[in-house]
Amino acid sequence: MSKKRSKAKTKRNIMDVIYYVLMLLVACVCAGPFLWLVLSSLRTNANIWDMSIDFSTLTLSNYSGVFGFMNMPRYVWNTVVLTAASIGMDVVFSSMCAYPLATMEFKGKNIIMGILVSTMIIPAAAGTIINYLTISKLGLIDTMLAVILPSGSKVFSIILLRQAYLQVPHELIDAGRIDGASEMSIWARIMLPGILPTVSTIVILDFIGSWNSFLWPLIVLQTPDKYPLATALKYLNGSFNYKFGYMAAGCVFSMLPTIVIFIIFQKHYIEAVAGAVKG
Repeated sequence: MSKKRSKAKTKRNIMDVIYYVLMLLVACVCAGPFLWLVLSSLRTNANIWDMSIDFSTLTLSNYSGVFGFMNMPRYVWNTVVLTAASIGMDVVFSSMCAYPLATMEFKGKNIIMGILVSTMIIPAAAGTIINYLTISKLGLIDTMLAVILPSGSKVFSIILLRQAYLQVPHELIDAGRIDGASEMSIWARIMLPGILPTVSTIVILDFIGSWNSFLWPLIVLQTPDKYPLATALKYLNGSFNYKFGYMAAGCVFSMLPTIVIFIIFQKHYIEAVAGAVKG
C-alpha cells in the first residue's frame, strides 16, 4: 500500500514539474516582446534584433532623449485627466444603468437588454463615425470632452455590472427598502460595496483602453498640446524612426502605469473573472 502511495506521489510530483515548466515557457514567450522592448530602450545605436545582454552598454540616454524632445509631463497630465474622467463616468453611469436592469421589474426590460447586447456587434468603425458626427454637432471638436464623452458609459460595463448585481442577495435590497432607504441609497450603500471585484475589473479594462487610446483623440483633437501620451508618441515614429531606442523608451514609459494599475487591482480582477466563470 505504501509503495502505491509512493508511486502515486512521485507521478504527481513529475506531473507538477512538467506543468510548471510548460507554464514557465509560456510566460517567457508572452513576456518576450516586452523584455525585448525594454532591452531596446536601454541601448543606443545597436542592432535591435540582437538579444545578447551587455550590462556595460546599457544606458538611460534614450529616456532622457525622449523627455528632452517631447513635453512628456504635459502629455502625461492630459492622459491622466482623460483616463480618470473616462473611468469615473463609466463606473458611475454604467453601474446606475445596470442597477434597475438587475433589481427592478418593468415592461420592456428584456427588450432593453436585447438592444444593449445587439449593439456590441456594431463595428468599431461605424461607432467612430456616429460618435464623430455627434461630437461635431455638439461643437466639442478639439476639446477634452470630445475624447471623454464617447467612453462615458460602455455596453460591456453595463452587462458585466448587471450580472454582478444579480449575485447580491435580493433580501438586502428588500431590507433597505423596508428601512425606508431610497433607491440611490440602496445602490450606493448596499449594491456597489457588494460588487467591488467587478468594479475593479471595469477600472482595469477602462484604464488600459483609455490610457492607450490613440485613434479617437487623433481624430477629434486638432491641437497637439491636447494629445494624450499614446497619440503624442506618433511624433517619435516620424522624427526618430532611425533611433528605435527613443520609440522603445517612449513605449515602455507609457506601459508602466498600466502594469502598476493591474498589480494594484489584480486580486479583485481575478475574483471577478473566477466568479464569472463559475456563473
